[in-house]
Amino acid sequence: MGYWGYYVVGRSERPLAELDALADADGMVLRTTAPDGWQVWEYPSGDGDVGSMNTLARETGAPALFGYVMDSDCVVVEAAGPESGTWTTCLARAAMAGYLEAGEEGLTVDDYFLEPPDAAERAVTWAAEAGRTVVAGPLLEVLTADADPLAENLLFRFLDRLGVVPL
Repeated sequence: MGYWGYYVVGRSERPLAELDALADADGMVLRTTAPDGWQVWEYPSGDGDVGSMNTLARETGAPALFGYVMDSDCVVVEAAGPESGTWTTCLARAAMAGYLEAGEEGLTVDDYFLEPPDAAERAVTWAAEAGRTVVAGPLLEVLTADADPLAENLLFRFLDRLGVVPL
């Protein structure tokens, strides 16, 4: 069985775990920090609730990103910026499609998540709001890749391509 849980990414002078937006996420663990106050926290949880990414972005005044890893197979990526708004996509789309097929609604991965080219463009805007200049191509490569072997690796590659947390 793989990993189930969140990675919470944000920029703040204070530890993200101390912020009101994440008050209900007891047990968060700092995984890494990066220049300019970027932090990555882990919140192991299979129940899918860490807090509000929109509230985190507003509270810090900086873009925020949640990566919900599902059994190390795929990742739901939710991102928000105080100015650029909210968007959602996923990593390891084929694996995510398998999870969605198990549902009874008949919806597909494209019904739930931005398609890779659209997600790459939104990610470029998100990075710009974070003060980073990135291009869509390398982001698109990650957004269309399969997990090999762990979806968590895709998430951290995505954060690297966003220019916020280097590998």
